[in-house]
Amino acid sequence: MTEQERLRRNAARLLELYPSFSKRVKRMLEDLESRGLHPRLQDAWRTPEDQLRAYRDGYSKLKFGFHNVTGPDGEPAALAVDVLDNSTPSSPSTAFLLQLSDAAEKAGLHSGIRWGLPSRLAAAIDRAIAANDWQARIKPGWDPSHIETTEVTVAQARSGRRPTELPNGSDPNQIERA
Repeated sequence: MTEQERLRRNAARLLELYPSFSKRVKRMLEDLESRGLHPRLQDAWRTPEDQLRAYRDGYSKLKFGFHNVTGPDGEPAALAVDVLDNSTPSSPSTAFLLQLSDAAEKAGLHSGIRWGLPSRLAAAIDRAIAANDWQARIKPGWDPSHIETTEVTVAQARSGRRPTELPNGSDPNQIERA
């Protein structure tokens, strides 16, 4: 995918997200791009049928997830994205995955890089990110390219609760949780 195609795809996918989540994802993308990386929003909103297919194929553990969230009129308003490295979309490097997790966390988001890992392996990821050691030898969790909101659970999102807007200049990691 060319750089222009990547940028157009990212812009289109950002429109499939809930507005406050979209702002955080955009901040994450800008952070990654400032590091010389080329993040591509591969998936944002999914139809219920696509989510069920992902579940059946073993790519998701949920039949309804953050990718399926809609707005009040049924419009796409996802609270999750899957992010690839446009330079190597089929095999993201450890450096990309660690920096993706770092940028996501700085934007007040959560990544799947630690999912399914024992605490000692998750701690190795924490140490690598804290040291900016992008070449660290780590074992990523089962869905390291998945980025999602931190403010609500899937059950809360399904029942209509959404992340809050951040005041200008607010640190997303210092928001008050409702």
